[in-house]
This record gives sequence, structure tokens and C-alpha cells, in this order.
Amino acid sequence: MKYIFLVTILISSIYSQTIKDISNIIGIRENQLIGYGLVVGLAGTGDKSKFTMQSLQNLLRNSYIKIPAGSINSKNIAAVMVTGTLPPFSRQGDKVKIKVSTIGDAKSVDHGELLITQLKGVDGKVYALAQGTIIANANNKTSGFIYEGATVENEVDFNLKDETGITLSLYKSSAKNADLIETKINKKFGTRLAVALDTRTVSIRKPTEISIVKFISMVENIPLDSTFKKKIIIDMNRETVITGGAIPIDPVTIARDSFTLRIKQSPLAASQFKDKKLNKGVDVGDGVKIVDKPIVDINNARIDTKNAPTVADLVRAMKVMKLPMSEIIDTLKMIKELGAIDVELEIRG
Repeated sequence: MKYIFLVTILISSIYSQTIKDISNIIGIRENQLIGYGLVVGLAGTGDKSKFTMQSLQNLLRNSYIKIPAGSINSKNIAAVMVTGTLPPFSRQGDKVKIKVSTIGDAKSVDHGELLITQLKGVDGKVYALAQGTIIANANNKTSGFIYEGATVENEVDFNLKDETGITLSLYKSSAKNADLIETKINKKFGTRLAVALDTRTVSIRKPTEISIVKFISMVENIPLDSTFKKKIIIDMNRETVITGGAIPIDPVTIARDSFTLRIKQSPLAASQFKDKKLNKGVDVGDGVKIVDKPIVDINNARIDTKNAPTVADLVRAMKVMKLPMSEIIDTLKMIKELGAIDVELEIRG
């Protein structure tokens, strides 16, 4: 059983979001890469599809080995699609993480060796070369990752140095947020540099005495109101849950096949019952008791919380139950859909 680690940021000043949390700079972006390749060295978990055999035949032909495709009968190879993301300002020699997924009937690519594979952009140009040993996903052996599995060969041509300004694009259209960003930037620099062009686009002129890199750093880190939604990041590869601050969960009950979750919170303040022994509960009628501590209860694996139950308390309770990451993700999604938490979920593969 793999352990699930929880990282909770407790400093209140981190609660508020900055401009870079809700927008990106036009022109500075990631680029998607894709390629077709072969995985070898599988212990009988590969596939025998025709395109896999044809690909192997072509590979052998390039090595001056001629053999009919019909005579190839091996389940130690698999045809795969390789995908990756080219970060902005990547340089030749930089390493990129890649994902490998089977396209035939292979049962597993775990510990298979991906042969050198060209990764292309949407323009058809080769930007990276991938090769390495695959580590399959725990819950899906037909796909996996190679960390630093691709090497950047060609760079995306973009000259930032000579730019006289930047243009922000909000992730979501919002007149309120566009106006807020314009106001915050102009207040920060004491002059009218920013203009909201529409509900998603803000154009910003760079002061001549500041370098473009320093200017971007200053703009991106301007704090916004703390009323923006908090975010929960779930990293599937590292099986890590990262939450921004103490995110409260409203009372909710979820019944699933493998467990039942109950999040309870006292509707009355404990100070109202100073003369009572609240650790045993206060009977408020109809057989209902109010306890002094809110609780997170999963199949009687109960965790008391000092204040309102938070996402941190929930994940801690699920750790006690040794529930898999897939169950944690599904549970957080259900709680969000029920309106018990007001957050944005970001799941990283």
C-alpha cells in the first residue's frame, strides 16, 4: 500500500491568490508534443497487432534485417503513443517528462524500454526525442511515465527581451476580474499602464526603466482579493494532495460501496454550554446530541477536529482507512458537486 502524503499550507497570507493564479501571458505558453513509438523488453505482456508487427518489421529493415511481418510472433513488444509538454523557453538539452500509452491489446508496459521516438508539435516539426524505461501507473498498467524521458532538440522561437509590454489572458471570462487586475496593476506602479481590452484580456505597457523579466515578476505576484476560490492539487504520480490553507467542509454524508463518509459539525457554539460536559454531548431533543468537536467519520474511523472539518482532516481520515488515491479523488469530486466545498480541483497526471 502506497502512502498518501498531505501538504497543508498554514500561513494565512498565502490564502489570497495572485494575478498569475487566474491568468497567463499570451505568447508564453506550453506546447503539446506527440509521437508514435515501440516498447520492447516486455515479459509477455505486449501485443500482436498488425501495426505493431509492421512497425517492428520497418525498424528491423532500417537495421538492414529483412524479415516477413508474418514471421514475427512476439508479445514482448507494444506499439504506444508518446505525449509530453514542451515548457516555455525550453532549451536544447533540457529534459521533459513524457507519458506512454498503449494503442494495441498489450496488458502492461511496466519496465518496458521505449525505443527512440520523435516527438512533434502541431506544426509537424520534431522538438524532442524520447527514450527510456517506463514506470507504469499503479492502477493502469497500460500507461506509464518516463521522468526526464525526452530531450529537447529544437526550441520554440520567441524573443522576450525586446517586448515593450505584455498581454494577460484570464483563464475564465470575468469583467470583474479584468477590471480588478487593471486597477491593481495601475495602483502598484502609480500610473496607467494596464487597460482591460475585454472581459478576458488585459494589455500592460512596460516602464522603460524596468527589465521585462522583472516587470513580469512584479505583475504576476500582485495579490488579489482572497475571495477567489481556493485550489486543491492532486498529483497522481507522487500520490500527493496539496491544499492551499485550511479549506472547510460543510456537513455532508456520502455512502459508497467501499465506505460511508460522514462529516459532522456542531451547529451551536461550545461556549453556549460551558456548564455542560460537552465531550459526552448535549441532548437537544429527538435523540439528537450536539458534541463539542466536529468530526470526520469514515466507517467509524473517527477523527475529531478543533474547528470546522477541513480537507486536511478528510484526507487524514482516509489515510487511516488506507483508501486508494482513486477513492480520494472521487470523494473530493462528489463533495464539490454537493456544494460542501468551494474549491477548484486540479488533477495532475
